Amino acid sequence: MTYVAVSALSHPGLLRDKNEDSLVAGPWTLCATVTESPQTLVFPLGTPLVVAVADGLGGHPGGEVASALVVRRLASIGPVLSTEDAVRDAVNSCNRTVHAAAGGKDEDGGGLALMGTTVAGAVVLPASLLVFNVGDSRVFAAPRGGVRQVSVDDSPPLAPGQRTTSLVTQCLGGTPHYRAVTPHVTATPLSPGDRYLVCTDGLTDPVPEETIDGVLREYDDGRAAFELWKAAITAGGPDNITLAVVRVADD
Repeated sequence: MTYVAVSALSHPGLLRDKNEDSLVAGPWTLCATVTESPQTLVFPLGTPLVVAVADGLGGHPGGEVASALVVRRLASIGPVLSTEDAVRDAVNSCNRTVHAAAGGKDEDGGGLALMGTTVAGAVVLPASLLVFNVGDSRVFAAPRGGVRQVSVDDSPPLAPGQRTTSLVTQCLGGTPHYRAVTPHVTATPLSPGDRYLVCTDGLTDPVPEETIDGVLREYDDGRAAFELWKAAITAGGPDNITLAVVRVADD
């Protein structure tokens, strides 16, 4: 039997007071919480399986609310996301969900009008993978020959010598009035042995791609997830860290 192993964790990092990231793997969600160690879940390959992260916008009230809304929405509709158009519709639905909830109040009584989140993930199908994102959370293909980013950053051009930026050119929610988004969605063939990394910028901002590549060349599953988290913490852990290592394998 061919199966999908998803090893995931979510951690606030070393400098943030709270975790505004959320994660979904099939029906399982982690919303604005902390995992002390990677959790590995195994799913049979067949029904569409969505694995995604959402990074609540820092500096805006309700970032953790927005990210949780998105992953819970994806968990509920994930099993029907069998085409690129269905994935686009799902991401647009998530955007409408965040905007619709933005008129509420957070737990401290503050307004949520500007709450927003990024999203990035993949839908695993029997013979293909549908990669999607809005914002700067990322999806990487991780063959043994080296990692390759397959998502598209919604970020302004970097200045000379600049490796990262916290600015995004589109996100879900994040504006006082409804604004449509243009989700990035691509399909790629899938076969046993393929591996992917889905993560927020709490990993990719402090950790260079060559370090991520080295970890994924050496480790699989929970050990890979742990070593990636460790690399982000060693680099200062400046932001929330959420990631999922996805591996397709034959039993």
